[in-house]
Amino acid sequence: MAWLNYHHLLYFWTVARCGTIAAASKELLLSQPTISTQLKTLEESLGQKLFQRQGRRLALTDVGRTTFRYADDIFRLGRELQETLKNGPVGQQVRLSVGVVDVIPKLVAERLLEPAYEAMPQLQLECQELPLPQLLARLAVHEFDVVLADQPPPADVKVRAYSHKLGDSGMSFFGVKAFAPLSKKFPQSLHGQPMLMTAQGTAVRTELDSWLESQGVRPRVVGEFDDSALMKVFGDRGRGVFAAPTAIEDGLLERGELELIGRTEAVRQSYYAITVDRRLRHPAVVAIAERARADLFG
Repeated sequence: MAWLNYHHLLYFWTVARCGTIAAASKELLLSQPTISTQLKTLEESLGQKLFQRQGRRLALTDVGRTTFRYADDIFRLGRELQETLKNGPVGQQVRLSVGVVDVIPKLVAERLLEPAYEAMPQLQLECQELPLPQLLARLAVHEFDVVLADQPPPADVKVRAYSHKLGDSGMSFFGVKAFAPLSKKFPQSLHGQPMLMTAQGTAVRTELDSWLESQGVRPRVVGEFDDSALMKVFGDRGRGVFAAPTAIEDGLLERGELELIGRTEAVRQSYYAITVDRRLRHPAVVAIAERARADLFG
């Protein structure tokens, strides 16, 4: 088995941070030829080019960027180990990097993530919102500990990942007070009414369209959104009725700006934690899954 030379990896990591071999030479107190030789040895051992020249600076290749992220984690963990051995584990921060599919309502995402802070008070949360294919690509190279999604990985996305279902929720329909009379003959009352919808192709949009059609209801779609928060902003402005998970109904109604138009259990929005491991390992992710299954979607 070939072992990674961590001295070489340190030289690479320093050059990548500093941008030039000359700057890295000053930081490492080594000669430039020595660093150049060690970088070449590392590239040969990996069988990949890590840098490419851009003028006087060295720019990372795609493989170099992936290697740098791993090296950054390795040396960060090394520093944490030194601090832990020196000062003990009390107060040590734990990092959780989460990718969230952009169609998941912000209130759902917040309630899913909150148990992580309760389980680990020193948690450092890193959260990014993107479409699912982009999140899965970055999960595959370990940029995320977990991806929160509204569906399992699509079959055409060639990423080895495992879906852990957190639960599902029926859908509630909301609007400003002007739309309150629509609650009397819901859902038929939605026919011809202005409605704000998630983007075409999302799992919940497909289900909503099918259910409305089965009810003989054709609302007037006045807006389609990738971002659920933006859709809610337009809903708050009275631009149309919109649907959101019943699991967060209380949170949407508590400010008194919106009225409940109706509910359906025939449309279910599901939620998944997607990881590269068959089992959930990160203690914060375990806490997220346990609370979601027991309380939020229990």
